Amino acid sequence: MSVATVHLVRHGEVFNPGGVLYGRLPHFGLSEKGHAMATMVAEHFAQRAQEGHRVVRLAASPLQRAQETAAPIAEALGLEVIEEPRVIEAFSRLEGLDKIAVRLRNPKRWPLLRNPLRPSWGEPYADQVTRVAGAVKDHRETALAEAGDGAEVVIVSHQLPIWVTRVASEGRSLGLNAFRRECTLASVTSFTFTDGRLSELNYTEPAASLLPGTVNIPGA
Repeated sequence: MSVATVHLVRHGEVFNPGGVLYGRLPHFGLSEKGHAMATMVAEHFAQRAQEGHRVVRLAASPLQRAQETAAPIAEALGLEVIEEPRVIEAFSRLEGLDKIAVRLRNPKRWPLLRNPLRPSWGEPYADQVTRVAGAVKDHRETALAEAGDGAEVVIVSHQLPIWVTRVASEGRSLGLNAFRRECTLASVTSFTFTDGRLSELNYTEPAASLLPGTVNIPGA
């Protein structure tokens, strides 16, 4: 019997005073609070290490906010950050817009809203699950091969890809649950696998004390 855990970490708060739906745009790094959140996540994993948990692999989306969130985790655990493009933010045709609610009143954008269950404005939920689940599987198997039973992996990603991957793992409808996200900034969604099959799912918020008043752009 082999047991391995993969922790999907959402990045911290982003500096975004213009309220832009930044998606995959470059140069959107963490705010001051976001860096504090990242430090708290690193402390969370450092505490787990003291309790005997073995995180042996650390990966992150190539986007700046994910890399900056991974940096203190890497320092705390003595690991290098592996760039993992499969866990990047979802593609959206609304990317770069501010005041989303106002701009969606423009009739020229209504075709983008024709099917929110897919969604019609961007990357299908199922496609996000496929790429993130593939990354989870590959990093889990590599960790087991290199470090043996009980190995753990941390992967820093983004809200929607993490959430739909969790929903899929629970056998729930992707579209119907895409807007009901238990995946706050700097949260940790942990998948434990026994002999390659999901056996446990846990969720925690190491930076919960910093969440009230946080600027939280949907899908960020």
